[in-house]
Amino acid sequence: MKYAETHEWAKKEGNLFVVGVTEFAASELGDVTYVELPEVGDKFEQTETFGTIESVKTVSSLHLPVGGEIVEVNEEIEDNPGLVNEDAEGAGWLCKVKPTNPADYDKLMDKAAYDKSTQE
Repeated sequence: MKYAETHEWAKKEGNLFVVGVTEFAASELGDVTYVELPEVGDKFEQTETFGTIESVKTVSSLHLPVGGEIVEVNEEIEDNPGLVNEDAEGAGWLCKVKPTNPADYDKLMDKAAYDKSTQE
């Protein structure tokens, strides 16, 4: 799993990437009340906004850590956005992406670098 400066993560799963928000982001947001996800088939560049996440505190944009085509969205999130708070880096995943450039993943931070960036 690797991390973007904008607090999203990507995890390689076969030839796809699973994408979500980090546990740090979920805790900073507070109770997540709504997540707007893209449609299957939508295409985005790396770092492009692909949706929004709303909490009791704020509304934030979601930025795709790996550019590509959305091949699946986590429909459970639409019915239960609190999954993001419960398991941000597991069951609270947001979408799966077929990458246009798999090397995008290499530009992301590892866990140690991400943890350091959240402490600064």
